[in-house]
Amino acid sequence: MATPDPASAAPPVTARRSASSGGGLLRYLIVRFLLIIPTIFILVTLVFVLMRSTGDPITAAQGGKLTAAELAKRIHDAGYDRPILVQYFEYIGQVFTGNFGNTITDNRPVTEVLYTYGGATLELAFYALIVAFIVGIPLGMVAAYFRDNAPDAFLRIFAILCYATPVFFAGLLLKLIFAVWLHVLPVAGRASTGAELQMQVLPGKTGIYLIDAFQTGNPDVIGDVLSHAVLPGIALGLLTAGVFLRLVRTNLIGTLGTDYVDAARSRGVNEFRLVRKHAYRPALIPIITVIGLQIALLLGGAVLTETTFEWKGLGFQLAQYLASRDFVAVQGIVALLAVIVAVTNFIVDVIAALIDPRVRY
Repeated sequence: MATPDPASAAPPVTARRSASSGGGLLRYLIVRFLLIIPTIFILVTLVFVLMRSTGDPITAAQGGKLTAAELAKRIHDAGYDRPILVQYFEYIGQVFTGNFGNTITDNRPVTEVLYTYGGATLELAFYALIVAFIVGIPLGMVAAYFRDNAPDAFLRIFAILCYATPVFFAGLLLKLIFAVWLHVLPVAGRASTGAELQMQVLPGKTGIYLIDAFQTGNPDVIGDVLSHAVLPGIALGLLTAGVFLRLVRTNLIGTLGTDYVDAARSRGVNEFRLVRKHAYRPALIPIITVIGLQIALLLGGAVLTETTFEWKGLGFQLAQYLASRDFVAVQGIVALLAVIVAVTNFIVDVIAALIDPRVRY
């Protein structure tokens, strides 16, 4: 009886393993993508319930400014005198078709508000993430390298101060030092009046000032936009930098104790090279997995940061609409922020699954 050749039997096993791995990844991505819908649904529902728990939006925003008859007419015309469940299902239907209604205070479509100010918030979050990466990751590596020594203790205290200090306090302190005392950076705004005028006339303006500044081709405009972004970017970025610093330090210390690092150390590789070459990348995987959560933290901190620096984004407008009790606008802005957080978490999950196969299972 002929003995089957082992080599001929190996390829089907390999193929099955490859197909199983690919199927696991695809199944994981499909599940994560489908979870976006209930996440947004739950957040939008919570916002609707919380906003309506104080009464109808028109009474909240215009109560005391209109006569009783005018107020009643406005409420009836807007449909806020109908049963709350009817209003809820109508609102959910509008949200999933992209219609968030009109603001009460200035009668603007909420989608227009989102389009006008959304770019500013995304730009600020981008600057903050750059600061978080530049500050948090290198300092985390330094803290791990000098584990349990004076630099490590100092950096751990610095990390605690970063994520424990209120964003508005950090912003006011930075303004006081760099704008009031040293006069080296602008105190508020996204750009000077002259730079804004040059960007407003662009035919393809995006609302993201850094992109628009490069479209002008004027180095002075680019420098002006970047100088206005420094302080708000640092104030918001330090909040996340402290988290990144602690994560990198903790995971890098754990990675330095693994067998393959010990093997490299036994071959005479110095400690700094071990940190920089062998243990650095594996320690970054937890950073990638928490970026989605940090995006939510950044968007929450953007409300205070934009208000502190008069950065005209969604956070700034959200504070204005909350002060005016314009709940329709608040619902629309929070719904968009929920979509951004859910989509960002999905993208982060995809990246984490591609880098680390253990995430898929």
